[in-house]
Amino acid sequence: MARNLDTALLRAFVAVAETGGMTAAGTVLNLTQAAVSQQIKRLEDSFGAQLFERERRGLALTAQGERLLGLAKRLLAMNDQIWAEMTAPVETGEIRLGIPYDLVPGFVAPVLRRFARCCPRVRVRLLSHASRDIKGAFERGEIDLGIVEEPTTDPHGETLMIDRLVWVGAEGGDAYLQRPVPISIGSESCSIRAPALAALRAADIDWRPVAEIANVDALNATVQSDLAVTTMLACAVPPGLEILPPDSGLPHVPPLAVSLYLRRDHGSRAVDDLARILREAFCRRPAAAAA
Repeated sequence: MARNLDTALLRAFVAVAETGGMTAAGTVLNLTQAAVSQQIKRLEDSFGAQLFERERRGLALTAQGERLLGLAKRLLAMNDQIWAEMTAPVETGEIRLGIPYDLVPGFVAPVLRRFARCCPRVRVRLLSHASRDIKGAFERGEIDLGIVEEPTTDPHGETLMIDRLVWVGAEGGDAYLQRPVPISIGSESCSIRAPALAALRAADIDWRPVAEIANVDALNATVQSDLAVTTMLACAVPPGLEILPPDSGLPHVPPLAVSLYLRRDHGSRAVDDLARILREAFCRRPAAAAA
């Protein structure tokens, strides 16, 4: 049968353990020595164990008391955190979130659903651009949080995951066999464009552009039609496309970091909540840098 612990008794126990006496603990808790003594006795009766023994210098923990102390502190800390979270004022306002086009389909909907349950009165304004533009907007103070794909995360950012860049084609397609290779690629500000084209040059593979655009849906349509192949993060490959195998003849492309940039002076619990939900969303995706 489940039993509920009385946190007031645990607070008295921790106070006595930390001060070494009933009187000193009473001063900390604003209780009389007799009240503290009674609380300790009730706790001992609940567990059927002696928690303190008297020594010349005061009270000392028994073996059972030592066992309880760490557990009691953890439970009280969680109790205090829950109380603070649930009694904090409900936040309102708007958060500006920047995220690259290719990560929107797989990540944004579940993140925003969770955030709406957590902070129902806070609006999220979503800004979807290339990573370079998102980072610039963050540095100018135009957004509160930015998700950026880049070779390495800057010191003032946070790496959410590292994922491999993969060559992608239509399911069952053969566009990758053509020479020059037909490529659909992002615009000049796309973080994936430069490493993909550099890998082709290093492997001395000729290519021709089919689409050079920022619109991911239009770009993916050319690949789904088997008119071209493209490069994208493994975590962002949509249905209808497939990762081409290593023996496809296309070169290895170095992985990218997915970084989070968060204003440290935002002063908003809601921004911290959104950052936490984003971290959890990316942590659930397996990092594939070594694949």
